[in-house]
Amino acid sequence: MVRSAHPTSRLVRSGYLRKVISILTLLWCSLVAAAPLHAADDDFDSLSFDDAPLDEPIEYPDWFKLSFLNLREDLQEAVQGGKRGLIVYFGQKHCPYCKMLMQVNFAKSDIVAYTRTHFDFVATDIWGDRSLTDLSGAAWTEKTFAEQQQATFTPTLLFYDADGNEALRLRGYYPPYRFRAALEFVADGHYKKESFREYLERADPPPRFEPEDLNGQPFFAAPPYVLDRSRIAGQRPLAVFFEQGDCHACDVLHSGPLLNDVITGQLALLDAVQLDMWSDTLVVTPAGVRTTARQWADELGLFYTPTLIFFDQRGREIIRVDSVVNFYRLRTVLDYVLSGAHQRGLSFQRWRQNPMPRTDQ
Repeated sequence: MVRSAHPTSRLVRSGYLRKVISILTLLWCSLVAAAPLHAADDDFDSLSFDDAPLDEPIEYPDWFKLSFLNLREDLQEAVQGGKRGLIVYFGQKHCPYCKMLMQVNFAKSDIVAYTRTHFDFVATDIWGDRSLTDLSGAAWTEKTFAEQQQATFTPTLLFYDADGNEALRLRGYYPPYRFRAALEFVADGHYKKESFREYLERADPPPRFEPEDLNGQPFFAAPPYVLDRSRIAGQRPLAVFFEQGDCHACDVLHSGPLLNDVITGQLALLDAVQLDMWSDTLVVTPAGVRTTARQWADELGLFYTPTLIFFDQRGREIIRVDSVVNFYRLRTVLDYVLSGAHQRGLSFQRWRQNPMPRTDQ
């Protein structure tokens, strides 16, 4: 009597087992990426670092897409390859925040596996002169496209879905646990029914603390927070610090850059207030709207603490920093705000090419 082959052998020969393994691998990647929405201990190490420009240029991982910078073709190839979309990276060769993305986030095997499974990743240089075709078919250079897309801080990441719609934008560097959440937010289609802020709050509810649990600073104005500049212009620009209790990134900001004499000297030339992003503290916004800190943060689309938003004397937003920030970047932003360059129509990127003296000097 001839026995039939072992069932496993038949599965292997038919390719069925390989398909099962492939599916299980994708599920594992999804679970690994979805699980760590809470910060791990090693993620805290990615918040404080020397952010002065690098001496040596960074190198990209070899799995980045070799692209001719035709984003329409890149997206089409990604979709044809079974991907959920395309990630366009705006970076600089000597950017320490870009280095953190490459050497911290992309050093984690689960992040790399999940990214490569669901997206193609195309890198551009915000100072580059290579030709680029965007998703609408318009032609740019890397430099002009970066400015048009307001890639204020590097790394900036634009997540495009399979239909070419922008699903999420990350300006600046985010630690691994936030980056994992961003990948899943887009790959699993959560962006279609909720904001990233809502997704994070649902997945990782923020703690509720009293205002005294925030880190105080002598330059923060006391309540009431009547920030209205729509009727009577302010004398100085305004900085609004959105924070929350039990926030390690906030602790790093206050125990590092905000203890530096250069930074505090710059902030002394501004009006500054601190708000708990999740509180019901009453606020009159620079536009003259009565609201609460939580409602205002929601309208502004904030999802990261600390976020610093700078307004001019008329209450118009100048620039915001809603990602990891250390001394050099914060000093540069404050120089830009104090220079009055925005009043001359200069974007942050264009001003950095030829910084002008501060208006207070």
